[in-house]
Amino acid sequence: MIMRIFQVVTKPNKEEAFSRFFHETAIPLMKKTPGIVEVLPGAARPDSPREFSFVMIWDSLESLKDFVGEDYQSPHIDPAEAEMVESRTIKHYDLIER
Repeated sequence: MIMRIFQVVTKPNKEEAFSRFFHETAIPLMKKTPGIVEVLPGAARPDSPREFSFVMIWDSLESLKDFVGEDYQSPHIDPAEAEMVESRTIKHYDLIER
């Protein structure tokens, strides 16, 4: 299994708009995506109000590529979020079974 960690920093003053997108669009989309075993969304905290993240557990690299394409190492960006985001990072790991 693949653990994909996606982190976003919003543009200044876009926190509320991104929070709505995150809760209303991104989380529901990821929860119903084929190949995802688990989604752990992380909302902004008072000490880091512009930072959001997702930890996604994928059943396989093939499922991840089916969703984002061959260039899975680049962040998959919904056009609705592009104007709200200052930066994105993406990392992948092999999940160690618990």
